Amino acid sequence: MSRSAFRALLVGATLLGCSSAPTPRRAAPEVPASTPAPAAPASASDSASASTAPAAPPAATPAAPAAPPPATPNDYAKPENWLCLPGHNAACDVPLDTTVIAAGGATKLEKFAAAKAPAIDCFYVYPTVSRDPGVLATMQAEPEELAVVAQQFARFSQVCRPFAPLYRQFTLTALIARMSGQPLAMEGIDPKTGYNDVVDAWNYYLAHYNSGRGVVLIGHSQGSSVLIPLIKNEIEGKPVQQQLLSAILMGTRLQVPAGKDVGGDLASVPLCHAANQLGCAIAYASFRATAPPKPASLFGKPGGPGLEAACVNPAALAGGSGAVHAYFGAHSAIVEASSQIDWIKGKTVATPFVSVPGLLTAECGKNDVGTYLGVALHATAGSPRTADIPGDVVVGGEVRDEWGLHLIDASLFMGNLIGIVREQAAAYARKKR
Repeated sequence: MSRSAFRALLVGATLLGCSSAPTPRRAAPEVPASTPAPAAPASASDSASASTAPAAPPAATPAAPAAPPPATPNDYAKPENWLCLPGHNAACDVPLDTTVIAAGGATKLEKFAAAKAPAIDCFYVYPTVSRDPGVLATMQAEPEELAVVAQQFARFSQVCRPFAPLYRQFTLTALIARMSGQPLAMEGIDPKTGYNDVVDAWNYYLAHYNSGRGVVLIGHSQGSSVLIPLIKNEIEGKPVQQQLLSAILMGTRLQVPAGKDVGGDLASVPLCHAANQLGCAIAYASFRATAPPKPASLFGKPGGPGLEAACVNPAALAGGSGAVHAYFGAHSAIVEASSQIDWIKGKTVATPFVSVPGLLTAECGKNDVGTYLGVALHATAGSPRTADIPGDVVVGGEVRDEWGLHLIDASLFMGNLIGIVREQAAAYARKKR
């Protein structure tokens, strides 16, 4: 498979090493998954024979490999270690104007304007995008990081101050190597480096910018898998939990007890059921309604007996089906296939984004494999507007439906999520009075 095909396949992926939840810096080391299982107990006849045989000397216990030393912490007082930060906001100050295409083909321009003085903050952790050559990304803002911020986060500046730290994530390069059966060497590399970076950035934000403001956590894929333990280790049970408006955890598996709203991965942060609910989580993995998860699917599966992957529908928090308010990149660097979409026949979309109201609805579903957020198309016959959307992973001309719509988890529900955060900000303001 070519490198470009792998890039299309894996952008935003959360697999293998990048999907494991980190532990706090000072936590006791966990037993590696590769530790051999204990030998099976001897049979009765084996035991009888052993009782008459000379005792063998005890086998030497091999020494456990030394844990690699923690990486040198980043200095998040340096603006260059942030993608979005007040006064250093280049990655979020990008063109976001949108062409809105109605079902009948009429178009209008939706101009974007960031809020002048938002009362709340949003803290974002981006997915697996780095193409740096090693296992861990450098602290340089490359085109991939800038592009994903534009796609997934910059639009939230309509409702909140945006904060997005750079972090030494598990790279796309390393993920490609691992999936190819030739993993890059991990000797001397602390696998918790990316998580520790985000914790350091979070603590710097709290100390220097928060000042009691409400905050929304936003992540996708690897970013979500970093935020879940951050909530567990750094927020739950601490005073700052009272300032959490919501945690938007896209493209990952947030485990909850089956049929319950709280428990599992998080002890006290429940799932959201209303836009004015505070301190809750929105988590989902999106699939086409016509292609729900299969046994080979990468998302939506339960993590163990009695558990299920949470599905919270941003288009209908209370349950059921709801209208999807999507913002797709008209010529996206994240989902390359989107540049091939004929959004409207006979017209060129000149804006960086496009919206297609009425084309999509979404509803949480469950099958024998797991839970998922099913996205349904409602094309209008004879309309010049597109009858389809981008977002499938396509390799060698074949749709890899085990990925679902992972590449566009954020784009699909961007308008819905911004509306929810706007209502949560109002609810938090009322609470603070």
